[in-house]
Amino acid sequence: MMQPMTPVGPEPELHRRLGTFDAVTIGLGSMLGAGIFVALPPAAAAAGTGLLIGLGIAAVVAYCNATSSARLAARYPQSGGTYVYGSERLGEFWGYTAGWSFVVGKTASCAAMALTVGYYVWPSQSHAVAVAAVVALTALNYTGIQKSALLTRAIVAVVLAVLAMVVVVILGFGDVDIGRIGIGTDISAGGVLQAAGLLFFAFAGYARIATLGEEVRDPTRTIPRAIPIALTIALVVYGVVAVAVLAELGSDTLASATAPLADAVAAAGFSTLEPVVRVGAAVAALGSLLALVLGVSRTTLAMSRDRHLPHALAAVHPRFGSPHRAEIAVGVVVAVAAAVVDVRAAIGFSSFAVLLYYAIANASAWTLGARVIPGVGLAGCLLLAFTLPLPSVIAGAGVVVVGAVAYGLRAWRI
Repeated sequence: MMQPMTPVGPEPELHRRLGTFDAVTIGLGSMLGAGIFVALPPAAAAAGTGLLIGLGIAAVVAYCNATSSARLAARYPQSGGTYVYGSERLGEFWGYTAGWSFVVGKTASCAAMALTVGYYVWPSQSHAVAVAAVVALTALNYTGIQKSALLTRAIVAVVLAVLAMVVVVILGFGDVDIGRIGIGTDISAGGVLQAAGLLFFAFAGYARIATLGEEVRDPTRTIPRAIPIALTIALVVYGVVAVAVLAELGSDTLASATAPLADAVAAAGFSTLEPVVRVGAAVAALGSLLALVLGVSRTTLAMSRDRHLPHALAAVHPRFGSPHRAEIAVGVVVAVAAAVVDVRAAIGFSSFAVLLYYAIANASAWTLGARVIPGVGLAGCLLLAFTLPLPSVIAGAGVVVVGAVAYGLRAWRI
């Protein structure tokens, strides 16, 4: 096995400024924006009336992944998440594969979230708005983690308030039919699993907490607490909102919706609140984008330190304590992607790459003992990854192979 290249001199470290509350908030900022406003329609199209079953399966896999990630993060409190865990527990190739999968998968997620902002703010100019959002948040992240955390607090508060309003309006005043939640004859095992894989896109936000491990105070205590708290809150919110929207719209209407929560509020007779929901969706997507860019830049930093990516990206700003070059590089790539990609294609591709990332996280946790949860998580990740839409599987597997070839060429040259 190729040995990691030893860096010349000590690497600059990030500043530990985040407590439990900020860590939980950053995780929530990523999850709430990604899931509720984006992933429900394609999941409903795949699962039909089995949507809630798919949501439950995604939740089980997410719980296993979160538990494994929390155990590993407590032992290895560094930036990089599973890139670090895989390298330490399974070998450098598996760590590299996890890091590569995370960077490319979450870059697609960033593009999807930026486009979501565009679709809700100015649909006819969605790509231009998306690029502008990426540029603005990259500039904010450049100035340090504390400002990003403060903005995320405000975003999460707004999003939770809007989601609470949606649930109250639908369940209190809407044309709710409990029969729309029931399981019909249209479901199939493949469709439900595909929906679970797409909905997993909504749960992956807790990874931001682990990838920010080098910026968390008392990480061995804070990270294992923050991950399950953030995931539990997101699970409750997802479940309540999904039930309300499904009971109002039904799976067929939900599957074709471009703005499902706004449509549900309008169907409940409160069309005057539709602009409020659209603003909430845009704010949620901004929060998710902010947290995603933070996570991708930190994994880029970790891989650059080991020279799997250009070492110049490992620089830490002397004043702001941020990986400023990695932030800029990630921002440029995401802006280009946001200018050209389609949201639904980005979700499928991202889900495949991130499920592979968590499969490696569970395999790493397997080596620590207590193997039931990592085993379920590993099997669940692989099953969901390969039941995604075929174009997503082909594109995701192709990009992973490209990364493996690049790793092999580097090993051969060394």
